[in-house]
Amino acid sequence: MLEVKEIKLVREDRKILNNLTASFEKGRVYAILGNNGVGKSTLSYVLMGLESHKDYEGNIFLDGEEIDLLSVSERARKGISLGWQEPVRFEGLTVREYLTLGGKLKLSEEELDETLSTVGLKKEYLDRFVDESLSGGERKRVELASIILLNPRVTILDEPDSGIDIMSMEMIEHVLERLRDKGSIVIIITHREEIARLADEAYLLCGGRMLASGVPEEIVSFYRKLCDSCQHVNEPVKEGGLAND
Repeated sequence: MLEVKEIKLVREDRKILNNLTASFEKGRVYAILGNNGVGKSTLSYVLMGLESHKDYEGNIFLDGEEIDLLSVSERARKGISLGWQEPVRFEGLTVREYLTLGGKLKLSEEELDETLSTVGLKKEYLDRFVDESLSGGERKRVELASIILLNPRVTILDEPDSGIDIMSMEMIEHVLERLRDKGSIVIIITHREEIARLADEAYLLCGGRMLASGVPEEIVSFYRKLCDSCQHVNEPVKEGGLAND
């Protein structure tokens, strides 16, 4: 289990995350739903332990072990993996090298082919380079394939559909199924209702607070009714309450 307890992150007197508490269980997919600017990506960076986001208060526990003092690399060794909204480029690195960590992961051709197929790519991509020759959507698919092969304990996907055509929703669903079947805790950061519906459970985030949690369809309905017309204008929380409360 991954537990987040009373996480608070303040920047320039604004509460970007405001006493945020949540828990996530093995083998389940969770959606963190909310408009742009409400703290979703900030939460993912805090969970991953980015140096730029280590100045938070509160605690994070993985299977009962406090991990707040662990670096990004240490958290990665514990099995936490983050899929970036904008996947990085690697000049001179082939897809095969990227997926096998330069040969450190001993994977069969069958495993590589099957995983590429899951993300909608053909095996010919193994010899292509992870650079500007691949589109943003192709690099996103390669990144998703790498996460599947890493078999992480915790998978954080920041806007997993970014750069991918809407017709690829089925592919994203297959990726989530693979990760769920492997027993990973999967946390999807999203502002899209269609993505949130793929989860087992959803949280609604606003102003750095978890406003509601429950069945995805109920949270999506709540989001549609209240968040689209919300007057907070996606501002972080100020001292004393929600912005424009």
